[in-house]
Formats: sequence, C-alpha cells, structure tokens
Amino acid sequence: MAVTKKKTRGRDVNRTELAEINGVSLPTVESWVRRGCPVVQRGGRGRAWQFNTAEVRNWREDDIRAEASHTTHANKDDLLLRKLAAETEQAELDLAKAKDELVPVEQLERALTKAFGEVRAGMRNVVPGRAARRLIGETDETKFKVVLLEEIDHALGALADDDLINEADLDLEDDEGDNAEGEGAKGA
Repeated sequence: MAVTKKKTRGRDVNRTELAEINGVSLPTVESWVRRGCPVVQRGGRGRAWQFNTAEVRNWREDDIRAEASHTTHANKDDLLLRKLAAETEQAELDLAKAKDELVPVEQLERALTKAFGEVRAGMRNVVPGRAARRLIGETDETKFKVVLLEEIDHALGALADDDLINEADLDLEDDEGDNAEGEGAKGA
C-alpha cells in the first residue's frame, strides 16, 4: 500500500476561492499578487492560478504588520522624504506655537466644556418655558413635535449668535496666572 504525503499547511486554491476565503474581491487578489503575494502556479492559457492558503495567510499577516508600521516597500528615498516631511511638519508646528496660533488641548477642553455648559443651560432654561406656554391645552402629538423643534431651533439660533468661546477662555497668560494664584491659595 502506497502512502501519500499530505500537506499539513493550507490547501491549494484558485483566485476565486482565495478571494472568497479572505472575503475580498478578485481585483484585491490581483493587487496582492502585484505586491508580492506568494503564488504556487501562475495562471494563463488554460492554467488556473494556484495559491496556498497558509502561505497567503502568512504573507498577509506580514503585509498588514508592515503597513501598520508604515514601512511597506519603503526604500531609502521614501524614508528620506518621510523624514523631511516630518521635520517640515515639526517646523510648522513650532512656527504656529511662536505665533500663538496653537492652544493646548487642556485649555481647549475647558473652553469647550464651558461652551457646552452654556448650550445645555440655554436649552434647559429657554426651551421648556417657551414651549410650555405654547402647548398649554394641546393634545396633538404632531403639534407638540413642531413646537418643540421650533423652540429648540430658536434656542440654538440665539446661542449661535453668542461667542461661546472667546479669547479669554484660551488665553495662556491668564490660565497660568490663575494656576499660580490657585496654588498659592491652597498653600495659605
């Protein structure tokens, strides 16, 4: 009795099967081949493409890792261009800081918290009172929705006319001074 050696890793499939197994389209498989996906047998003139699923899976894992680390197919020129781009971006950030065009994230978060608090207060203080006066005795659900939407739009329109965030909210010197005073007060 002859013993045949079984492949223990993966199985050979054609392009269509490979696409189905990986949940991708045929053009994606073709793109993989152009980028170096391993091929058991190239197709053409009556021959079907053959791929080993285990080899393709390993190649895909390596390819995904390389893409994630942004080193996919990077040559020396590509890396130099990326380095120059990063240095340029850093120089632009430094210039923007020098021109006071940047705001620290913490300050922006505080300013946005204040602005959203004003929006919340405006909505809670204006909409219920105005809507209640207009809806006394009303039983039609559609009328309720129309009135509520009108009142919400009115409140949001009024808030849009106000400066919810002003320069004082983003002023570095005032913020640093407040921190220094606050720390002094804590120690006293």
